[in-house]
Amino acid sequence: MLEVEAGAKTLIRFTLNGKPVQTEAETRMQLADLLRHVLKQYGTHVGCEHGICGAGTVLVDERAVRSCLMFAPQVEGATVITIEGIAGENRELNDLQTAFRKHHALQCGFCTPGILASATQFLNERADVDEQEIRDMLSGHICRCTGYSSIVEAILATAKGRKTRNHEPHSTERHK
Repeated sequence: MLEVEAGAKTLIRFTLNGKPVQTEAETRMQLADLLRHVLKQYGTHVGCEHGICGAGTVLVDERAVRSCLMFAPQVEGATVITIEGIAGENRELNDLQTAFRKHHALQCGFCTPGILASATQFLNERADVDEQEIRDMLSGHICRCTGYSSIVEAILATAKGRKTRNHEPHSTERHK
């Protein structure tokens, strides 16, 4: 069995929001703590520290994971995206973020980064979604401000917009 001395650190190399990162962390450090306290990615929130609230959800290799339940060394070689990396390269809001703004799907904003991470994976895996599927996905998140309706509306609008864009004829087809 691998034995690690208390306080010993391990080297971790991964991609964070499109940029290579190399850092050291204690083997028992949570990913949330590495992101917030070492790498200064303060958009990743820590709520309950038990994974129930969903506030610390980030994307690891395109999968929504609870950063408070994952050890930092587990992201070795992975691609991690936090709320800071969900926006486009020039930091413009993406379609999901824009829909959240348009539909007033955030108030205090504490839960928003985690919900956006989960919704990103959810929408990347599905072309057609309905309200119940969205509510099921959101069941892993606690939001005390919005009542969820505006969040559901924003995700539905994003899905509809993506479906419409994917079915638009390409410019070469328009000229035939």
